Amino acid sequence: MKINKKTLKNGLRVITVPMVDNPSVTILVMVEAGSKYETKKESGLSHFLEHMVFKGTPRRPKAIDISKELDGIGAHYNAFTGQEYTGYYAKVDAKHTDAILDIVSDMYLNPLFDPKEMEKEKGVIIEEIRMYQDLPQRHVQDIFMELVYGDQPVGWNIAGTEKNVKSFTHGELVSYRKNHYVSGATTVVVAGSFNESEMIKKIEKIFSNVSADEMKDKLAVKESQRTPQIRTLFKETDQTHLVIGVRTFPIRDKRMPIMDVLSTILGHGMSSRLFSKMRDQLGICYYIKTNHDPYTDHGILMISAGVDNSRVEEAIKGILGECKRLRTELVSPAEMKKAKDYIAGTTMLGLETSDARAEYCGIQEVLKRKVELPEDIINRVRRVKAEDVRKLANGIFVNEGLNMALIGRVKDESVIEPYFKF
Repeated sequence: MKINKKTLKNGLRVITVPMVDNPSVTILVMVEAGSKYETKKESGLSHFLEHMVFKGTPRRPKAIDISKELDGIGAHYNAFTGQEYTGYYAKVDAKHTDAILDIVSDMYLNPLFDPKEMEKEKGVIIEEIRMYQDLPQRHVQDIFMELVYGDQPVGWNIAGTEKNVKSFTHGELVSYRKNHYVSGATTVVVAGSFNESEMIKKIEKIFSNVSADEMKDKLAVKESQRTPQIRTLFKETDQTHLVIGVRTFPIRDKRMPIMDVLSTILGHGMSSRLFSKMRDQLGICYYIKTNHDPYTDHGILMISAGVDNSRVEEAIKGILGECKRLRTELVSPAEMKKAKDYIAGTTMLGLETSDARAEYCGIQEVLKRKVELPEDIINRVRRVKAEDVRKLANGIFVNEGLNMALIGRVKDESVIEPYFKF
């Protein structure tokens, strides 16, 4: 995998990822503006802005003008907002590369923010918030983050609250964009089949007038916990959805390869320990997975599952039991090899397409300030030892960092507290 990076005179970064004989091209514009950059009053504004970028530009005054043009060339396109970034992308047959460069850059640089469209979009976003609240397996993730981090940006819902969304004004939207959508916070990623030198010249010209104001920083995450924490939301669901998680470390930590191996052993794939224990042996759930989310200044390891309502205690004890095993038992050489091979295989398979490579590079650039070759990441994983995994497990699987959010027919958290501990 070939990756090239160039920083333009105005501070904007351009990453090119050529893919020989690939039929597609993806253009992704990433900006370091997300929910962590917001005040309490602004909570949800990054996400709202992402929606409004699709609502028109001076050259394409209406939302339909943008979508119709993209649909007319068979493009795949969307946007996403996270805690530390917002991304806008389009993927298309390589012969239409210039078209999507023009459209995506126009959206990013010249949004209209029509006040009438703003009012309509408020209704759309409120329905989006309600949609996720109606999906317990999704909503429990938001409850979990609020439990762990409390009343600070990292603990707030990325989409904000209905109250906030209704209150946003045209002036607030314009001001937020002016403060955060600057050249030094922007990265343009192009992946697929294209001429690199020509592409860089085009990007340099198109983005030459983007604001070069100083980047605004985000508030640092504050972490404080002494005992296990539990939060439940009673709902008449057919199964109980839960997230159990522990605090970890930021993405640049040298223990990241060890965490990759530990997380994989625990809950990646149908032969992982949690899948084998909870589904194959106990028949207690349909889905169970482990996910490690590292950011610039914090990290969290989460285990998510939907379990039989009558077997919640058994499920929690089963999950914690597998975590405790990693603290006391050395992982066998065969299981270590399987985990490492799984990481290597899924990493490379996950980079088959131009949009996957663009997102891989964009997120790494934002969070790490550099893009590592997948081969280098895999090589570091190969060097992880079983003792490294046990040492890490003893460091993170502790009561002082243990948390659980749950949606289901549990009315009293106190019935869980006696056995929710390592």
